[in-house]
Amino acid sequence: MTQSSSGRVSREKRGHIMLIGVDRSAKRNAFDLDLLNDFCLAYGEFERDSEARVAVVFAHGEHFTAGLDLAQIGPSFAAGWTPPAGACDPWGVFGGPRVSKPVIVAVQGYCYTIGIELMLASDINLCASNTRFAQMEVQRGIFPFAGATLRLYQTAGWGNAMRWLLTGDEFDAHEAYRIGLVQEVLASEDLLPRALYLAERIAAQAPLGVQATLASARQAVREGEAAAVRSFATTVPQLMASEDAEEGVRAMQERRPGVFKGR
Repeated sequence: MTQSSSGRVSREKRGHIMLIGVDRSAKRNAFDLDLLNDFCLAYGEFERDSEARVAVVFAHGEHFTAGLDLAQIGPSFAAGWTPPAGACDPWGVFGGPRVSKPVIVAVQGYCYTIGIELMLASDINLCASNTRFAQMEVQRGIFPFAGATLRLYQTAGWGNAMRWLLTGDEFDAHEAYRIGLVQEVLASEDLLPRALYLAERIAAQAPLGVQATLASARQAVREGEAAAVRSFATTVPQLMASEDAEEGVRAMQERRPGVFKGR
């Protein structure tokens, strides 16, 4: 297990899992420019770490995030902010590359605006039963520009998405579960252990197969099913020829869990 902290984001490695912790709790983890840049850099580190197979994103303190610190960060967005060199774009809308590996997000307390949009750009989302959500940009004279207008209707359906996007009203964990924003609602003390359990389950699978699954699903959303199907002709033979695929067959024949190396 290795731990580090750079600026406003903690990093910790537990085997094949990287924990990325938002750490500006004195300001309810509102994203200022330093936090935003450091968060993107942590994603870049996760992407480049060949031993890290899954990321778990969480927050230090009582709240996941109160959203953007608009007074501090607004001018940067007005000037066309993009992620710094070496970073990945956690939201997939700001011009940087996206991570190719799964991300699990675990939220509690306030999860406003850019926090919801981070969840929409991630792969599995969990929340504590005390979580309060709001996409309140319309109450501030702007609109959700980190992905909610692109993705919430896909997750929740048009009417549910517009109900929350156009009013900026707050909703609770049970509504988040009803509309599909989160996959599980948990007691606060069970939130991070459950996220780590799911991360361990994913990390135990064949990394190339996991990444190919994620890439195929993303391509289907982005480019349509036909484009994703066309990619099978290249991806399937590559995976079938991998060491992990051979190990998968041996493990099945020997009735044991596979031991995968990502090659």
